[in-house]
Amino acid sequence: MEEDLNVRKKAELTLGGGIRLPEGFVFPYRVSVSTAGPGAGSASAVFSFGGHRVKKSISYDEGEFDLVEENGKLALKKDGTAFLDEVRIEPIVFHSPEQAFFNLDQRCRYRCAFCVSPKLDKDLDKGLTDEDMVMMTKKAIGEQKVVSVSLTSGVFGSVDRTVERFVSCVSKLRKEFPDMPIGVEPYVSKKEHVKALKDAGATEIKLNIQSPSKAIFKKVCPDLDQDNVIEMLIYSVEVFGKGKVTSNMIFGMGETDEEMEDMSEFLCSKGIIPTFRALRVNPSNRSALLSAIGEQPPADPDRVVRLAKMLKEKLAAHGLDTRSCRTMCIECGCCDIVPFRDL
Repeated sequence: MEEDLNVRKKAELTLGGGIRLPEGFVFPYRVSVSTAGPGAGSASAVFSFGGHRVKKSISYDEGEFDLVEENGKLALKKDGTAFLDEVRIEPIVFHSPEQAFFNLDQRCRYRCAFCVSPKLDKDLDKGLTDEDMVMMTKKAIGEQKVVSVSLTSGVFGSVDRTVERFVSCVSKLRKEFPDMPIGVEPYVSKKEHVKALKDAGATEIKLNIQSPSKAIFKKVCPDLDQDNVIEMLIYSVEVFGKGKVTSNMIFGMGETDEEMEDMSEFLCSKGIIPTFRALRVNPSNRSALLSAIGEQPPADPDRVVRLAKMLKEKLAAHGLDTRSCRTMCIECGCCDIVPFRDL
């Protein structure tokens, strides 16, 4: 029962607002400012409890949750009421705990309504070279636990050039770290892209289907072809192997639970591991989402947990397990309820 309660509390945290810090509180680790993912653009930190971890935006001024120090321990309150009796702050390597996760380019030519990365202040673009990422990873390995390296990117310019950048970076990382799992989250448009990434040394790939509904996909990602994404996902299993290919599905954009289940069944039957992510609406993407899909009821913790349990059943039925993944969002586990890891 306590485990179920902790899963629900993680769901509440992933959906909820930021964490307000006590005045004068000094963080024991470096604070992260991400350029990708649900927390893009905000200062954030990773908090763990009961075998779960969550990455949350932090501020000294405001927050739905309050971090408090009590009897030498850290705890969380929500609306002034006890929420978690004990939490720990976990170190972040780059973007993620135990993982050097780099965004090659936050700029993107595609207009996906939910994505905030291209809308961020250009000053946040770290402009890292391949050599920078190798050096930063090497330094991190000497200071803390690093289990993998992961790369994501927007598409600025052509898809071919973006994939070439991935290949260049992966090749240099693989040469320097021959045994390190390396995950990539590109946009690819042809089989040659997938093969090139594998040949460069990538061990896992994430190609995002974004929605189980083709109609919703067309509204939120008007420049992309979902049929092509699916074709590339299926081919990626041939290249990378079963259980080494993942795909984000965002819920809260008007899809039904039945659509989530049907697409999960299809992807799992092809050896692809779906990852479920609740839609995060913020000032940067609110207008685009309203134009694309109108006002939608926000996801609630019950649905988050219900869908995660359904996904676990689908994965198990097809011999898939998220614990086979060593990179990217599944390995991080901070933004979602991950089957076999959280429940």
